[in-house]
Amino acid sequence: MGFPPGFRWGTATAAYQIEGAVTVAGRGPSIWDTFAHTPGRVRDGHTGDVACDHYHRTAEDLDLLAGLGTDTYRFSIAWPRIVPTGSGLVEPRGLDFYDRLVDGLLERGIAPAATLYHWDLPQPLEDAGGWLNRDTAQRFSDYTAMVAARLADRVELWMTLNEPVVTTAYGYAFGNYAPGRALLLDALPTAHHQLLAHGLGVAALRAHGARSVGIANHYSPAWPADESSTADRAAAGAFDLFMNRLFTDALLLGRHPDLTPLGGPPLDPWIRDGDLATIAAPLDFLGVNYYQPTRLRAPADGPLPFDLVPIEEYPATGLGWPIVPAALNSLLTTLAERYGDALPPLYVTENGCSYGAELDDPARVAFLDAHIKAVEDAIAAGVDVRGYFVWSLLDNFEWAEGYHPRFGLVHVDYTTQHRTPRTSYTWYRDHIQATRSR
Repeated sequence: MGFPPGFRWGTATAAYQIEGAVTVAGRGPSIWDTFAHTPGRVRDGHTGDVACDHYHRTAEDLDLLAGLGTDTYRFSIAWPRIVPTGSGLVEPRGLDFYDRLVDGLLERGIAPAATLYHWDLPQPLEDAGGWLNRDTAQRFSDYTAMVAARLADRVELWMTLNEPVVTTAYGYAFGNYAPGRALLLDALPTAHHQLLAHGLGVAALRAHGARSVGIANHYSPAWPADESSTADRAAAGAFDLFMNRLFTDALLLGRHPDLTPLGGPPLDPWIRDGDLATIAAPLDFLGVNYYQPTRLRAPADGPLPFDLVPIEEYPATGLGWPIVPAALNSLLTTLAERYGDALPPLYVTENGCSYGAELDDPARVAFLDAHIKAVEDAIAAGVDVRGYFVWSLLDNFEWAEGYHPRFGLVHVDYTTQHRTPRTSYTWYRDHIQATRSR
């Protein structure tokens, strides 16, 4: 057992969650600016206006990364900082910011891993239909080309989209996240348009010489509430179809799965000639974001083909999420079994947990240790996993929960913006050093 040579150890963040400076240097409004400033949308009215003020404290945060000893840093680029209206003229000061960030990483011996879209769609594009509008995919391609022309010579890993399934589910189906629409299964066209954006983005990145190109999606193993119940197994299958296959089948197999079990509209009216070939452009890697499994039962009532059931027999994080490291192992092995030779190398691009604000966080250390061992077991079983990224480097704005959850290896005092490494920071640093010395 062990990790292969060149295995990447990293952490991950997202622009709206840490940068702040939402009106600085020409940045335009995003859907999360609008959503967070809408009363009742985010817990206690929190917004990302300041967040961790990473925009002004970049050097300090890069020094924290250097002290951690990670070799790769996954960050996201804010589309409205580069193209404030979503289309048209580029804002050079936005590109300058990420230019400095990338150079600062390289100066510290850390490889940049950039995500082009982590949910902060420019508000003018949402006003024009957002991801329900096919044109948004082309606007993403244009934006990607602008960024790649500036950074592709130095960024090591590229991810087009982060967790497009969450955008479809929480942004457009249920309305829990920006833009806050509640279309239920009528949100499914957003899946095809995000996939198309990904495919067009891959082409733009390749055209500018990008080294390694992939995508990061959210995955959750689906457990039937009652294994002996045909109805519950069908409910788990429908959830698995939506959460784990809707995007990945198209990416790796070049076809959308049969959506009949979901009961929603077919995607055929939104598919044009050549779309699926564009979507299925070869990838250098697939990013896997994992936090917890999901238990399902047959629906008692309602428009969805499944109901969620709490998982109570495992310990839980501060957010009440069940801690099941073995489910990460089964997820990685299931992906390898399901897609076979079509599966590119994998990275665990997000994995982490929220606890309290305390600096001594043994529960987070135990969580990370167990999940890293689950990755190691998957590698021993023959799954090609190339890296592991902890979510997150810093405490940050945690979407609809505001600043209440604490995911960071580094504690942030939001009043003073003072950073203090936690016990888990030291543990992860020591773990990386020990792994490299094997």
